[in-house]
Amino acid sequence: MSAGDPRKVALALDALRHGWAIRVEAEDGVLDLLPAETAFVQPGLYAARLLISHARAATLKLANQRDAAEPHMPVMIHGAEPFSLHAARSLADPALDLAEPMRGPFRADPCPAQSAAVTAMELARLAGILPAFMVATGVDPAAQVTPADLAAFKDPMELTIQARARLPVDACEHAEIIAFRARDDLREHVALVIGTQSGDHVPLVRLHSECLTGDVLGSLKCDCGPQLDAALARMAEEANAGGWGLLLYLRQEGRGIGLINKLRAYELQDQGFDTVDANERLGLPSEARDFPVAARMLDLLGVGAVRLLTNNPAKVAALEAVGVTVNERVAHQLPANPHNARYLDTKRDRTGHLLR
Repeated sequence: MSAGDPRKVALALDALRHGWAIRVEAEDGVLDLLPAETAFVQPGLYAARLLISHARAATLKLANQRDAAEPHMPVMIHGAEPFSLHAARSLADPALDLAEPMRGPFRADPCPAQSAAVTAMELARLAGILPAFMVATGVDPAAQVTPADLAAFKDPMELTIQARARLPVDACEHAEIIAFRARDDLREHVALVIGTQSGDHVPLVRLHSECLTGDVLGSLKCDCGPQLDAALARMAEEANAGGWGLLLYLRQEGRGIGLINKLRAYELQDQGFDTVDANERLGLPSEARDFPVAARMLDLLGVGAVRLLTNNPAKVAALEAVGVTVNERVAHQLPANPHNARYLDTKRDRTGHLLR
């Protein structure tokens, strides 16, 4: 196929959020897909099959029989009758699992258009919707996209500096904010330089993923707000001692699954699931952040080596894998509270965070 066009992905994401059908075309097949969460009733709609993520299929006990060879491949399912919008949404939304435990019978089949299916799942994540599609006929796709288009859209080299300005903050009056944006991605990542950038000192760097509930509303369910405040305070100490700090604020809410899906995960946590299991029941990964974007931001700022403020060794490995030199991992542990103690335990026990 020809080189990808990131504009087509921007159109596809807009279509999915509006409930319109998209066409995903790959070398191994073509899929016309209607998003189960946002779609609306359309004349002539017919969907004999539903495409769902492997994690969601596993929750529904409909996992692909080819698990051993392709453990993360999306799954096609079908039943005795075509899927209505209600039936598709019922299977897509884990909040209904307890209310509607008896479903089916359904059968899971291997997906013939695997590249197209994987692309569709990533588009759902980027759009912030549930990873479930009606495989539809009788619809007019509002956008057509290929895996190459998606790769072009996600290419970190598309990210550029758009603006920068002096920004005194509570932690340090001597600070500068720098905004980054890719042409076709409306998310605006920012960097905050604390102190004076200097090649004589390796900066103390924190990668902080956007958390509206924690950063802005003061949620006690996570440790994001306190981690952000403590990171800025540590960087201010560095600046006062002659060094400098750098906060990369990444617009990747919910570790990349989006605000609405994060709140859905909260609802499942209230039912007793931990953070990892909640994401899996949604059919979404527990870690979906785009670390190449962070590496590109560092490169644009002329930063090749960092002292990384994190409790997560996987974050160190992810940055090193995309060419960033991590001279030191600086621990960043904060006290738990009654509302986030289980969340922190899950970080330690299931995702490898160094919390003791």
